[in-house]
Amino acid sequence: MRNRSRTSTSRSTGASCDRRPSQVPRPPRRRPRRRRRACYTRGVNEPRPWGKRPARRRDGPRVFRVAEVNRAAKQHLEGKFRDFWVEGEISQIKRSRMGHVYFTLSDEREVAQLSIMLFASDAARLRFEPTDGARVRVRGNLTIYERQGRFQMIAKTVLAAGAGDLAAQFERIRKKLAAEGLLAEERKRPLPRLPRTVGVVTSAQSAALRDVVRVAHARCPVRLVVADCQVQGEGAPRSIVAALKAVQKLPELDVIVLGRGGGAQEDLWAFNHEAVCRAVAEARVPVVCGVGHETDVTLAELVADARASTPSNAAERAVPEADVLRAELDGWLRRLQSALSAEVGGRRLRLQRLLQRLGDPRRLFATQRQALGEHEVEIARLTRRRLEAERRGLSELEARLKARDPRVALRRDRQHLAALEQRLRRAGHARVATEQRRLATLEEHLRGLGRPAVARARAQLGELAGRLNALSPLRVLERGYAIAFGPDGAALREAAAVKPGDAIALRLHAGRVEAEVKATHEEDE
Repeated sequence: MRNRSRTSTSRSTGASCDRRPSQVPRPPRRRPRRRRRACYTRGVNEPRPWGKRPARRRDGPRVFRVAEVNRAAKQHLEGKFRDFWVEGEISQIKRSRMGHVYFTLSDEREVAQLSIMLFASDAARLRFEPTDGARVRVRGNLTIYERQGRFQMIAKTVLAAGAGDLAAQFERIRKKLAAEGLLAEERKRPLPRLPRTVGVVTSAQSAALRDVVRVAHARCPVRLVVADCQVQGEGAPRSIVAALKAVQKLPELDVIVLGRGGGAQEDLWAFNHEAVCRAVAEARVPVVCGVGHETDVTLAELVADARASTPSNAAERAVPEADVLRAELDGWLRRLQSALSAEVGGRRLRLQRLLQRLGDPRRLFATQRQALGEHEVEIARLTRRRLEAERRGLSELEARLKARDPRVALRRDRQHLAALEQRLRRAGHARVATEQRRLATLEEHLRGLGRPAVARARAQLGELAGRLNALSPLRVLERGYAIAFGPDGAALREAAAVKPGDAIALRLHAGRVEAEVKATHEEDE
């Protein structure tokens, strides 16, 4: 009581300190106290009954709440004792309204008891009716019910004591298959929606086969292929594997139904054999497995693509019901017709809109034909214009070509040279006639003068005659000179007026010479 009062006082004080206004200055920092060891006693290997070390007290040992102790003990038990087996004798068995089973497991030699709880879902899978005095083996986990602190075991499996070896073997094979992924849901294949050939692997004289045939024929007319095999006994696993391999040789096989009727655990053990489980997992088509009754669980069912509670239920899962298929087919047909009608209606509406946008095809064709005619006329007009232009251009090119014909140019130059020659002759004769008349005039004038005057006149006349002869072009030509005429017929005065390759004409004292310029040379005067 003293510790509790102090604890509550310290808590209230701490709470009041937390609610202080912000303007109150903080108290000075205290030196941290040295931690003390907890004042409790536990064994060397015993774990602490709490998750973490509680807060230290200055005035005594640690004090825990009951819930903390129960919770710590529960965590310790659930972490250490999980999925183990225990054997004992049942006593004080009770059933609740929810279907849960409660009983006490006793050990006569040690006079010890253990409370057992079995949930309704696990109790429904029991293969025997547990009673007081029955010796059983229980698999489960240890725990503590925190509210009451009651130590108990949550059972998962309850077997008769004699079945313990089979249960251990069952668990060993199950763990091995699970480690290889053969029990995973991801590897299981869906059943075919409408199988045509169904393989049935079971005993040909069993009631399970009759149930499968009856249910399958009542649901849908499918082809059943029976692979006879031994379903219990020493050679049953090998026979089941051989039947599974034989039925898979049918190329048209769609699904396999594997099963047998109910029986004791030893009778159903062939379907827990590892070879049978692997043959089921390696089947090329989906396998539906239904063994025993609803409470029976075999490893072949866990490995199969689909698990059924009974052989009849396996047939129901493998073979669809014809009425259901017809209803689904009718539904699909209705949906197809509705979709088809909607599609046709939509396309018809689209066609109408396109026709409205397109208009009357005949009017469109007439318009296009008229436009085509106009284009033809325009093309013809442009073609004629282009031809006329080409003809004119060709005529111009022909005229230019003719104008640049060397023969034409030579003829033109000759004509020009002849005209120049005629002009030169006329000019020379006119000059001579003029000078002669002047000379005659001077001679008459000199005659009227005296002898000196005549002599002077004669001298002057001789001088003028010499000058006249010197100025006459013909006189120059007599001395070996020539007059050069260019391509245009004009007299050449300088070498720059022509270029190499030009045709020129030379006027001599007697005759003409046609020549070609080889080179030109500019010379200073």
